[in-house]
Amino acid sequence: MGPVADIAIFDQDAVLAAVSPAQAIDRVRQGFVEYASGEWSMPPKVYLEVPNGDFRAMPARGGGIAILKWATSFTHNPARGLPVVQGLICVSDEVSGSVVALVDVRAVTALRTGAVAAVAAQELASEDARTVGIVGCGLHGSWAARCLAAAEYGPGVCFDPSPEAAGSLAGELGWEAGTREDALSRDIVTCVTPGSQPVVRQGEVEPGTHLNMLGADGPGKAEAEIEVVEGARLFCDEWAQASHGGELTGAVEAGRITREQVTELGAVLTGAAPGRVSGDEITLFDSTGLAIQDVALCLAVLEAAAAGGVKPGRARL
Repeated sequence: MGPVADIAIFDQDAVLAAVSPAQAIDRVRQGFVEYASGEWSMPPKVYLEVPNGDFRAMPARGGGIAILKWATSFTHNPARGLPVVQGLICVSDEVSGSVVALVDVRAVTALRTGAVAAVAAQELASEDARTVGIVGCGLHGSWAARCLAAAEYGPGVCFDPSPEAAGSLAGELGWEAGTREDALSRDIVTCVTPGSQPVVRQGEVEPGTHLNMLGADGPGKAEAEIEVVEGARLFCDEWAQASHGGELTGAVEAGRITREQVTELGAVLTGAAPGRVSGDEITLFDSTGLAIQDVALCLAVLEAAAAGGVKPGRARL
């Protein structure tokens, strides 16, 4: 037998202690740039369907590490007292192949989901945009709000079918709880719902609004009516994912939009393509979640541990 592997374990508390919302925004931005520049690589996401939801396997490499993210999307779990998203990220050294860490999926996913909402707003919202509307105040909606606040957007309006969830998040940030219509009237509208039915309908969004659509993360899901998508200037994290399992999918399948109408966020960040071109257009960013974002945050966690900022658990195999 070979040598025993000593593996660092980063639970949810360790991840959130290691990476602040502001740091997550910077790291996710860097990850998009590295990927768009061809420095980092990411094979397609794999879905494993089961009766109650799906498992997702997401590999990627960059910055000296390679990861495999194994995560669930079990939307009925909250009724059982369990999280929708569970799993872990296996982090390996790309030179030796040795496993160096296991990282909690929930914390990394929440942070990177929130961070990409802020990065997209910084690049695609109008220059004078300040106010925020949050539609869906669960785990990921809460982190989107925290990251937007860290990017100095606000005040905001929080809406959720659960008044307690909306009120709690609003109270934490010094924002206010309001109706769905109140949230949709803000400069930067961020939707983080299960995607089982539209929460943004035709005619409800004012000119100049930026829409972050974060909830449609698989086939058959959508948070906006097709007419809303068709009428916006469109952006996504990655076309391959967004066109087959994201907010854009319904419009693509209906023949209402084509690849040429959609710009990837990395192209905007690297200057290869323009972002918003006029103050009164509606911009829409479809986030499906990329493993390169997870790479970016795993690197931040490892660096924080190396600097003594957080102490991981240990396992030996």
